[in-house]
Amino acid sequence: MPNKTTRQKIQELIELYNAVSKGKEDILREISLAEIPEMVYNSNAIENSTLSLEDTEKILANGELKRKINVREIYEAKNLARITEMLLEKPGQQLSVELILAMHKTLLTNIDDSIAGRFRRGREWVRVGNHLGANPLFIPDLISELTDNYNKSKDREFLDKIAYFHAEFETIHPFCDGNGRIGRALINLQLSNLNLPPIIIQNKNKHKNYYPLFVNYPVSMKYDGFTSLFALLLQESLHKRIALLTAKRIIPLSLWAEKNGIKPSIAANKAKRQTIPAFRMSEKWMIEEAAHQ
Repeated sequence: MPNKTTRQKIQELIELYNAVSKGKEDILREISLAEIPEMVYNSNAIENSTLSLEDTEKILANGELKRKINVREIYEAKNLARITEMLLEKPGQQLSVELILAMHKTLLTNIDDSIAGRFRRGREWVRVGNHLGANPLFIPDLISELTDNYNKSKDREFLDKIAYFHAEFETIHPFCDGNGRIGRALINLQLSNLNLPPIIIQNKNKHKNYYPLFVNYPVSMKYDGFTSLFALLLQESLHKRIALLTAKRIIPLSLWAEKNGIKPSIAANKAKRQTIPAFRMSEKWMIEEAAHQ
């Protein structure tokens, strides 16, 4: 569970976000649509895709690429974007096994149709590093129980619920392929169902901030690292939308730091800790020009 200060800060941000976004659902949708290339790029890059953000933007815009790209990676980008758009077009879909399987089918269509839209079965065991995914025999029950528990649970704070679900889902590793991308898409489905904006787990810091959490969870059953990560990313997403809806001018964080007599490294650390209302756009830290230190 986030500490009291963080919970209060998030609640205040949510209240401000709700106030400034009231009646502006169409603008919020445009903001989320504009984020899709960045979201797709990061999620695929976490799985070691070679596509750059620029490549991803061109693929999703049906533009021409400057280099030869593996066809699989093109479908990975387009399919994940389709899932993200689907969640935007049909908000409020309750988390269910059927929805998870439908998302997976979309993700792997034209990549590997033999495993698209179904859980691992038979001898389809998977290993990620030293971690062995759940026995295929029990996967349908495990995912059904996890989904039911998420929908029925009332005793966990919402970020804890999402963090626990993500940790368990990735530990089970229910699919032959696509587990990470589906798991990250489900985080944003869960946030959307709470009328909250999506988050983007960044590829750049995955070896420091994301991967180690999966190594630790199966042996400790502690998911607070995921909660902390999601709390920071949610604050960033809220700051971004509040700024886009209210700020007169948004500038690079480096320029803001110069104007305010702050070392760039200190400003960057403040941004990462979300002690200033900074946010990333196209992998660059930005902030409202008039933001306070």
